[in-house]
Amino acid sequence: MTRLLFRDDPYLQQAEAQVIGHTAEGGIVLDASIFYATGGGQPGDSGLLRWPGGRLTIATAIKAEGDHIALVPAEPLALPPVGTVVMQHLDWTRRYRHMRVHTALHLLSVVIPLPVTGGQIGADRGRLDFDMPEPPEDIAALDAALNALIDRDLPVTESWITDAELAANPGLVKTLSVMPPVGQGRVRLIGIGQGGARIDLQPCGGTHVARTAEIGRVEIGRIEKKGRQNRRVSLTLAD
Repeated sequence: MTRLLFRDDPYLQQAEAQVIGHTAEGGIVLDASIFYATGGGQPGDSGLLRWPGGRLTIATAIKAEGDHIALVPAEPLALPPVGTVVMQHLDWTRRYRHMRVHTALHLLSVVIPLPVTGGQIGADRGRLDFDMPEPPEDIAALDAALNALIDRDLPVTESWITDAELAANPGLVKTLSVMPPVGQGRVRLIGIGQGGARIDLQPCGGTHVARTAEIGRVEIGRIEKKGRQNRRVSLTLAD
């Protein structure tokens, strides 16, 4: 399987790796990746590969067979041969904004404690769909509560539990549309706050900032009705 360098350090912006294969669609498979692969509502990362005598712009990263990640070139150019050592360069500006939006959406699920039916992450805005029969009466109050949590500069931490422990604690899963991956023996949890000050804990495979203050100010937009009980809540990074 591809070693997930972004999981070890989401702030890693460049790293060497070796090409171990190509997909039939023209993707590049590395033995280790700083590029997050599309999944869980978060887009795949973009950036650049360099190697002696070549360079290639990467448009996105996707999951491939065998627990690998395939990097998708932006143009149909010659691929680095298998065995080539390449230097990965992440489009850090875009990734970091994904990290900020993703962490903000975790906080949004705290200020709106309802089941989540869907979500999407972008570089400027994100959204969660909630099982919400009636719209909230005071959006400004939700906005203030969300930014107050951000301002507390809470640590964002990672921990792991077994599949069996997750099955015994179904309340950890907030999303109704996407279940956390099981079958590998353990599941990654993202917590916000620590000890008695922890405000959130849920399974997640995405990338996040280390502390909530890094998110910066966000603004909750209008709430859209999406079906009989579903309502879509969007937020935007203010800078």
